Amino acid sequence: MGTTDSTSTDRAGAADRDRDDEGRARNARPRDGLGRPLPYGEEGVARQPEGVVRRPEESVAEAQRLLDQGKPFHAHEVFEDAWKSGPEEERELWRGLAQMAVGLTHAARGNLTGGARLLRRGAGAVEEWAAGGDLRPHGIDLPSVIAWARELAAEVERGEGVPVDAGARAPRLRGAA
Repeated sequence: MGTTDSTSTDRAGAADRDRDDEGRARNARPRDGLGRPLPYGEEGVARQPEGVVRRPEESVAEAQRLLDQGKPFHAHEVFEDAWKSGPEEERELWRGLAQMAVGLTHAARGNLTGGARLLRRGAGAVEEWAAGGDLRPHGIDLPSVIAWARELAAEVERGEGVPVDAGARAPRLRGAA
């Protein structure tokens, strides 16, 4: 029989897994700016706190700040918080924005297929949500963000600029600066 270490997923190693305060399994490994796990002991990027309830305008500003810093994985966490804590009628908007941020994350990691797929899926979800008539919810320029996601997806599929520089290719959520 083999030995069990702290990364084991068998019954003997289960007690050694990283856990949060509620006892749920939670990987505590440090992560880089694109959310990739680093070896224990290495210095990573501070994680985005989960479950933060913000006003929508604060979510947009925080997500834009993270996108501009080349941290789309972290921006996705902000959008996910907005999707989970916001009003039911806006959940698809925030979910679509989170998918686009994850798509940018995958493109920046060099995952062409996943990046393009998630960018398109997010653009479609946001476009479907916007069909209700609101093209600038909370100041977000949805037509520009949708166009950005589709253009980037096409570039990624063609292999242009891959892996993508996440900070340089971040969307402008509120339109051109």
